[in-house]
Amino acid sequence: MSGYEPVTLADYCNTGTGIYGENKPKTGRQVFHGLPFEIGGADSSRALLGFGEGLAEEPVSIPIGKTARNVIFAHALLDSKLEQGGPVGRLIATYVIRLTDGTRFEAPIRERFEIAVIPVAWGMLPFASLPDNNDSMQPRYEGRWDAAGNRQTEGVMGWPSHYYLWNWPNPNPETAIESIEICPAGGPAGGPERPRFVLAAITLGHADEEPFRRTAALPLKLMLHRAEDAAGPFALDVKVDRGVAAYPFALPAEPGQFPGDAMSGWGEEQNASNSPAYVEIAATPSATVSVEKGGEELASAQWGDITRQGVVETERVRFEVVDTGRNWVHTTVLDDETGRPVPCRIHFRTPDGIPYAPHGHHAHVNSNNGTWNFDVGGDLRLSQITYAYTDGKCQGWLPRGEVIVDVARGYEYEPLREKVTIAPGQRELTLRLKRKLHLNAERYFSGDTHVHFLSSAGALLEASAEDLDVVNLLQSQWGSLFTSTEEFTGRPAV
Repeated sequence: MSGYEPVTLADYCNTGTGIYGENKPKTGRQVFHGLPFEIGGADSSRALLGFGEGLAEEPVSIPIGKTARNVIFAHALLDSKLEQGGPVGRLIATYVIRLTDGTRFEAPIRERFEIAVIPVAWGMLPFASLPDNNDSMQPRYEGRWDAAGNRQTEGVMGWPSHYYLWNWPNPNPETAIESIEICPAGGPAGGPERPRFVLAAITLGHADEEPFRRTAALPLKLMLHRAEDAAGPFALDVKVDRGVAAYPFALPAEPGQFPGDAMSGWGEEQNASNSPAYVEIAATPSATVSVEKGGEELASAQWGDITRQGVVETERVRFEVVDTGRNWVHTTVLDDETGRPVPCRIHFRTPDGIPYAPHGHHAHVNSNNGTWNFDVGGDLRLSQITYAYTDGKCQGWLPRGEVIVDVARGYEYEPLREKVTIAPGQRELTLRLKRKLHLNAERYFSGDTHVHFLSSAGALLEASAEDLDVVNLLQSQWGSLFTSTEEFTGRPAV
């Protein structure tokens, strides 16, 4: 927990955890978003500093006597007026920070900005603070039956259990903080109603960083040095204490063999081993990134070291950031004969094999697990590769430098698999597909005669991208599962 120091508030606590009802918070040393906090003391009946009716109604001053770059508060509102039409931004309190040189700062604590009520309704999280629970990932390979739909989202938004974390950045970090005074809003006793809220903890941030992640995720390439670590089946997991990590995925075993491969347009064999691999991470510089295989930690490194140096070598794992910067690029695929956009399926990747899906499409369909009875929104996975079905145009982030594109449109066009270069500032990319056959002209018409689990719109998109004339979308009953029954209208969808 280096770089962060909890302040002990036990001497100022005036209420117990029972103020939350049955949802009682834990006391003692707690960790939120990888940061340490000290909640109360040995007496759980005096674990929180509460304000408002029946609690403290006058300001409370807490001596600090130390320097800090950031001051992080764990607090929560107990009553809200928003459901009765109260204003967003209602003043709950003012935190007054006094420095030893006499400088004084006032920080307004407003409902739906720096603080919010517990429990909170959906969509009512505060704008300027974070819930005490961090974002996380769904169980990757298993889970409850009733959560099958949630599993497809992969990510889980952090939701508050007891507190919101709000950071005050100190404009004068070299000068010690003399005290922090908590001044509840409202008039004198017997006057206007005072909002009820609790302050659970204060932590001083000494590290020269934002205490919460503020940067976009970066792709991190992992190379496992030992043969026994790299051996399959794939079982890697990556954890970050002060940030978030997505699922790790295997990279192609021999990425250099991809361009010009005989399998152009038709995927690539899946690498079943654990190396090379990649994962996307967003974290603070002081965060620790840990790589595990089957529950065993193989190596760890500090995120700031990785991003600053580019590469960190450990005995068992090589950490390498492979981000070269990105452009938002509009891609158009033209029929070389007509010069018009042509529906197709398309895949973008770095030379290492890291995919960059067009906006609105999957980089990995269903986290690269098997699918059945999934309409995956116009995407297709062929072993290692996920393609996006498009109408000939798409847009999204592409990395600067070398990018490999893989484009296909059925059997009558030559598939395209080649390297292109995305220059700094480039916003447009044009690709061309060449027709080699035109069987419609010879009165041959292609079709997929046995299809399940697609919507009519999805089937029409995919048919156009695969250059099919007909798709026979079937209803079915599989035990208690009925599919596509609503698609049957008694007439073709065209």
